[in-house]
Amino acid sequence: MIFAGLQKTSLIDYPDRVATVLFTSGCNLRCPYCHNGELVHSYTGPFIEEDEVLETLLERKNYVDSVVVTGGEPTIHPDLPGFLARLKENGFNVKLDTNGFNPDTLRACLPFVDYIAMDVKTSTEKYTDLEASNIEPLTKSIKIIKTSGVDYEFRCTAVPGFVETETINEIGKLVKGAKRFVFQQFRPEKTLDPNYNGVKPHSEEYIRELGRVIGQCVDEIYYKI
Repeated sequence: MIFAGLQKTSLIDYPDRVATVLFTSGCNLRCPYCHNGELVHSYTGPFIEEDEVLETLLERKNYVDSVVVTGGEPTIHPDLPGFLARLKENGFNVKLDTNGFNPDTLRACLPFVDYIAMDVKTSTEKYTDLEASNIEPLTKSIKIIKTSGVDYEFRCTAVPGFVETETINEIGKLVKGAKRFVFQQFRPEKTLDPNYNGVKPHSEEYIRELGRVIGQCVDEIYYKI
């Protein structure tokens, strides 16, 4: 694999762990509010080769033994399972972030991950606004994760227009019976569609009200707001 970036230390990306974060380039969705828009399409570098990444990780393993692979969308890269296998062979704890639209690759990664965070972005109908023509891969991935035996969370960025009172019941149906759901605050910074830089985020009170609805469908609910 090749990577678009590496953050040596993060205190917030892997629950209860200090982690190194690896960023892949490219994505199969086009979320207008994405704050990693430069990684979504037409990224031309610089890139970091897999062996260089692993060398850096091993040099720092006494300090950071957990790795988050995020994007972009990691599962669009067919060599992802092999890279995750190398991480596990070298004794790292591995978290994978995904949008759920490559369930076959996700399934292939399961033996090599300790934690999965999957985005559930909006209602099924509004996924077309993210350029997803078919939500069957999404629902398949939800089922795979819930039955995998791997620790996980479903998460949702509370973007005005995509996450509202009229969409939250549909989101609840998608994740019903899940172990954990996390709401993240939308931050209007460097968004893929510049118009979203001017969108006012939902209030904390409103997000917690949405959370009370989701809370009827899942075991645990958390907020990063």
